[in-house]
Amino acid sequence: MQNKKIFGVFFREKPAMLLVDLKNAKNPVYASSLSKAIDCTYSHVVKILQEMEKADLINFDKKGRLKLLTLTKKGQEVAEHIEQIRSIL
Repeated sequence: MQNKKIFGVFFREKPAMLLVDLKNAKNPVYASSLSKAIDCTYSHVVKILQEMEKADLINFDKKGRLKLLTLTKKGQEVAEHIEQIRSIL
């Protein structure tokens, strides 16, 4: 529990875990599946994802009516560093 608290001091937990979950996903990822995985509302997840897209961390890949999420190279690196920091704490 203490590790989770100190991690929250340095990072906003939901956005950080969103990137990590996206990095570790085995199947195609959609905003709705991410919202369930990190226990967050769909609208909040979409808002976070839009900010991450502006920062060149993720891409939205439109497949018909669905939007798949993928990490950019920069996003992959950030997610890896977040995982490392979380494991240290």
